[in-house]
Amino acid sequence: MLKTFRYLRRAGVVGLNERNINYVSEFNPRRLHRLVNNKLETKALALQAHIPVPALLGTIESARDIGGLEKIVDGAPGFVIKPAQGAQGNGILVIDGPVAGGWRLANGRRITNDRIRFHVNNIMSGMYSLGGQPDVAMIEYKVNFDPLFDDVSFKGVPDIRIIVLKGFAVAAMVRLPTAESDGKANLHKGGVGVGVDLPTGLTTTGMQHDRPLDVHPDTAQPLSDIQIPNWDDVLLMAARSYDVTGLGYLGVDVVLDRNKGPLLLELNARPGISIQIANGDGLRPRFAAVLNRKDDGVLTAEKRIAISKDLCRPSTSGPEESGQTGEEKKPDNTPEAGHPQHVPPQELIWRKSAVH
Repeated sequence: MLKTFRYLRRAGVVGLNERNINYVSEFNPRRLHRLVNNKLETKALALQAHIPVPALLGTIESARDIGGLEKIVDGAPGFVIKPAQGAQGNGILVIDGPVAGGWRLANGRRITNDRIRFHVNNIMSGMYSLGGQPDVAMIEYKVNFDPLFDDVSFKGVPDIRIIVLKGFAVAAMVRLPTAESDGKANLHKGGVGVGVDLPTGLTTTGMQHDRPLDVHPDTAQPLSDIQIPNWDDVLLMAARSYDVTGLGYLGVDVVLDRNKGPLLLELNARPGISIQIANGDGLRPRFAAVLNRKDDGVLTAEKRIAISKDLCRPSTSGPEESGQTGEEKKPDNTPEAGHPQHVPPQELIWRKSAVH
């Protein structure tokens, strides 16, 4: 176990305890968590900052509002129902379109209006909310996702997760729905994570259940070398999320709509760390490069993105240029700050007992 721990440290892998203590607690004041824990507040903040989001069709806040659900979704080709304070994709219902006597789910199954109302009641009861508190059901525009991911998705909507530290993007991955995840782009439910080369927006290596993967488990199509369109706009959206929330350690989730382009889906104050496995790189060197900078408070979001791309390119510079001072002696087997040593995904297979 000690050998594994030392190896992961050399690879720059951040564990859950380190994430919680050094990044979540350090950079995310508790008083600001509500801005991302409540998706209604997140959406309002984004709209004020002119960051595009999926349109809110309506909300159901009490039992007497349920009768108005049919009016809210009337004429909608599809919609999404989600808890305002849910987490990890729980409670999200994706409706693809109407069928006789009800609606068709994203996974192809039929659901009746009575079942939808029952689901909304469960949301309001707090079944899916953080802490089990009473919640609000949100009804949103269903993203008409970009056909780019048609060959590597099962039913639902893929999204892009970007980790942002103090306004700098440090890692990204695409999350793809599978049959196992019931059409949801959620890794906890069996979705696929695919690393993204941050400077270029090209997909790299994939994983499912923290195990390396080269092809999508349902479509058998390759996961690498897919160019994400409007990549700079996606990164800019992530960088600006720091500006509007004040949270220094963020997970930013973006979806690509074929007509509307990138849309901010939600923000997370405690983003997971499996993104390291998807990319085959530990986060610690990139975190160190950002934290060694003293100019983050005066840089524009555009400038921070340009710097982020440089930090994530292979190193051709000396220690001073990479964010280290000449006085800091770096062990021979430690990746240089700002330029992570690439580690094959299979070498980063999670051993939670070693990194917690």
